[in-house]
Amino acid sequence: MEIGKYVVIEGHDGTGKSTQVGLIRQKLLEYSIDSIEFHEPAGTPTADAIRNVIKNGSLERDAMTNLLLFSAARHEIWNKRALPALKMGKWVVAARNYYSTLAYQGYGEGLDLDLIEMITRQATDEKYMNPDIAIILDVNEKSRVKRIDGRGQLENPDTFESKDDVFQFKVRDGYVDLARSRNIPIVSANNAAEDVAEEIWTDHIRPYIRN
Repeated sequence: MEIGKYVVIEGHDGTGKSTQVGLIRQKLLEYSIDSIEFHEPAGTPTADAIRNVIKNGSLERDAMTNLLLFSAARHEIWNKRALPALKMGKWVVAARNYYSTLAYQGYGEGLDLDLIEMITRQATDEKYMNPDIAIILDVNEKSRVKRIDGRGQLENPDTFESKDDVFQFKVRDGYVDLARSRNIPIVSANNAAEDVAEEIWTDHIRPYIRN
């Protein structure tokens, strides 16, 4: 059986990653391609518990602790959910992978990028490190903030969404740099979700599907 494809939709908070993951899976179904999805750092009971810690901005942590938490969640999700699905020929469509940690903990929090890569590789494998298809979504800052504000008040402040503008611009610049250095396409998410999905499908996913 042919191994499935690993697809990653990346980008800053508020760029519409989860929406695009769902729309991609709907389109795959039209071609009778079975798929699963997850939204890092959630995806297994253990990863979900780790996510609760990660998302809780009331818990003070440094960048290294964040890296280790994300890496533990990734180890769980990749080995218990993603790899078994890929081996069954299913496509794995994920919102975020370690590119997020490079952007947030590397560019945003100042952690060494090589260290992030080394620990991530130990927690996962080469397939995880090199997705078949990766897309970075980008949206103008005004729209991004509006989308986040539309989610409503959280019980605890979100660890990263609640950080200041300086941090947010570092993260966005990080994604741009990652796209340039790793040849990852950037897709504007300023348009309607369906239009963004059509661009992603036509330009970046359809070529991987056999007729």
